Amino acid sequence: MAMTETASAPATAAAPTPAAAPPARAHWFRRLLRDRAAALALVVLAALILAAALAPWIAPHDPFANSRSVMTPPAFMAGGNPDHWLGTDGQGRDILSRLLFGTRLTLTIGFVAVVIGGGLGSLIGLLSAFYPRLDPWVMRGVDILLSFPAILLGLALVAVMGQGTLPVILALAVSSLPDCARIARGIAIGVMKQEYIEAGRAVGLSDFTLFHRYLLRNCISSVMIFLSLRFGQIILIGATLSFLGLGAQPPQAELGMMAAQGRDFLLFAPHIAVIPSLVIFITVLAANMAGDALRDVLDPRFQA
Repeated sequence: MAMTETASAPATAAAPTPAAAPPARAHWFRRLLRDRAAALALVVLAALILAAALAPWIAPHDPFANSRSVMTPPAFMAGGNPDHWLGTDGQGRDILSRLLFGTRLTLTIGFVAVVIGGGLGSLIGLLSAFYPRLDPWVMRGVDILLSFPAILLGLALVAVMGQGTLPVILALAVSSLPDCARIARGIAIGVMKQEYIEAGRAVGLSDFTLFHRYLLRNCISSVMIFLSLRFGQIILIGATLSFLGLGAQPPQAELGMMAAQGRDFLLFAPHIAVIPSLVIFITVLAANMAGDALRDVLDPRFQA
């Protein structure tokens, strides 16, 4: 009997197979749409993205050209009319057309910055938790990055690279990296304590297999939730940098820059600054609401 138990011990040690990922959450999109606020936020975001993607085809006028028909002051800064539904700016350019192209550039800046900063930050956080020897060094570097505000990073990159869209994207990506790294590290530390990780090591799985199949798959949903919430903040910070003159430069159309160009006309033509500012507000609000709803659906801690 003792010999039988001893012989069966290795088979017992090799038997456990790590559960790769939590149970699939069926119909999560349907549950997401049950929340009316979340559904409205998703519709608004989808409409903004669609309008931005189709801007070259649906814009009623050239966003960079002055309209000769409205160049007589003060008509060139008047409100909406049949030819210019949202009016014209201080240079006689159609606000609706510039709004479409400005939304396109603003969303592109936010998306690229979140993908770069979130992707690199999440990878750094996961590797820091997976290899404990790297953790003290990596986290000290993350702490250093956390001490620099995004605007200060933007100023530094502008001083080195010059004004433009690329320095703003890099500044936003670098400012997102430490937050994403800390969030991913915290999630990964909890996953690394699970029994299936120890079982995978016991049966001789490679580090790549453990990292990709078990750690990454169990952390990706929580990381995506954080990035969806971060997207609205990135858009707001990017618009702020452009408002300060660090981002897109004339004659480009960007929402923050459009608001800055209209601040000199607030007393007699407030629509020039108010309309792009309102679009920024709606975009950030919709992104935050969609992120909150996505967290409620995908995060098991918020499940009923």
